Amino acid sequence: MLTDACGSAEHVPGLLDRFEADPSGVWSEVTDHLCPQLDTAFTASYAALSRLAEIATACSPEDLASVLLAGGAIAACSPGLSELDSPLTVYAAPIGVLHGLTDRHLSRAVEAEEYVNLLQVLLSFEGVQIWDRCLDGLQTGEYEVDCPHCGVNMSVVIRQNGHFCCTEDYALREVQKSPLQPVGTLDLDGLPRRLFTRAMADGQESLAHGIPYLFGRATCPDCGTDFSVAERVVAGWIL
Repeated sequence: MLTDACGSAEHVPGLLDRFEADPSGVWSEVTDHLCPQLDTAFTASYAALSRLAEIATACSPEDLASVLLAGGAIAACSPGLSELDSPLTVYAAPIGVLHGLTDRHLSRAVEAEEYVNLLQVLLSFEGVQIWDRCLDGLQTGEYEVDCPHCGVNMSVVIRQNGHFCCTEDYALREVQKSPLQPVGTLDLDGLPRRLFTRAMADGQESLAHGIPYLFGRATCPDCGTDFSVAERVVAGWIL
């Protein structure tokens, strides 16, 4: 028997019917039932991917993002592709449909927040873990990380008008800032290079500008320890 966050999933087909009729209005209810936490989904959640693919294929461009975000939230909860019977493999067909729609819709996104959200959804459908949740800082301009040596909490700021880390509230007063050291754009490889190239191709230059800093290095203002920004972002997520 399929289950969701409330137990029996008998009501889920009706919920998805209402979601099809009003994606933005029913989105929160769908996610509350099918993926209420960042790492929790249910048998009914993954089974719903087929219906979500149908809804996404038929819905209007204005409603598409809501459907893709719901599907991405579910996919992000799945064990990776290396896991036996991963839902990403079992439901590869509808995920492939959702991935294709996300890929096309991403290029049309104008606002940075929507773009980052859809970019993370794209990665979720591909089974890219952690970074399908951790790109928000490129849009907000800030990450919170801990120093790997002394443990002090730091703000890593990645904005057009400044790239630095500090241990105090820089918005209220002058504080000691340690500049970030970006990776050269020609030295980016793997996922970082793909993210940079995609953002540039989609006209999201401001977001692309932050990627070399996110995957660059920083120095703790308190103890002077050099560290990888991306590694500390990942460490914070795993904890």
